Amino acid sequence: MEGEWPDGEEALERAQAALAAAAPEPWAPRDAPVVAACFVCFRRGAVGTGARGEHGWAAAAVGADGPVAVVRGAAGAPYRAGLLALREGPLLAAAVRALDERPDVLLVDATGRDHPRRAGLATHLGAMLGMPTVGVTHRPLLAGGDWPDEDRGAHAPLRLDGETVGAWLRVAAGRRPLAVHAAWRTDADAAIAVVLATTARVRTPEPLRRARRAARRARAGDGG
Repeated sequence: MEGEWPDGEEALERAQAALAAAAPEPWAPRDAPVVAACFVCFRRGAVGTGARGEHGWAAAAVGADGPVAVVRGAAGAPYRAGLLALREGPLLAAAVRALDERPDVLLVDATGRDHPRRAGLATHLGAMLGMPTVGVTHRPLLAGGDWPDEDRGAHAPLRLDGETVGAWLRVAAGRRPLAVHAAWRTDADAAIAVVLATTARVRTPEPLRRARRAARRARAGDGG
């Protein structure tokens, strides 16, 4: 599925339909996989949905102390629900490709199968990079499900039209759960395992926390 990013909403919707229908080889974590994450932020002070061409900073980080890469670029589009790949996809892909180490699996601040066309940004990014991906968000997009028990590691399915597309996952006892998402080559069980393996002291998975911090520091350093 690697290739060029779609250049408009209609092209993206066609690509999402193809991704949803694809059947790549499933991936599951084994033997302490190398986990990376990516994050993008845009200039402070913007209002509304943003705009095509506004400046952005994207970062990718490997594990708790591995390589970090930061790239600068432009938003591909304004924000549109279900079409986040147009806005953020190329910048995030560039950050991951800039890493000195290729990870086994990538955490993305976006949904995967929990999407109107079952192919959110986490899925699309994985297909473009040829890399298994897991989405991590604070809440689902369309899916629903009961919250899990209060203990760390407790989880409960998130379902969309009867399909399990992710899970609520409690990464810290008594704290609000995260929504973890099946994406490219991963299912809900893989998403749960990867996120649990990368969370300990804080609620956000460590690679994602490091990528977010790096992107925001770069923005601050550039006066953004």
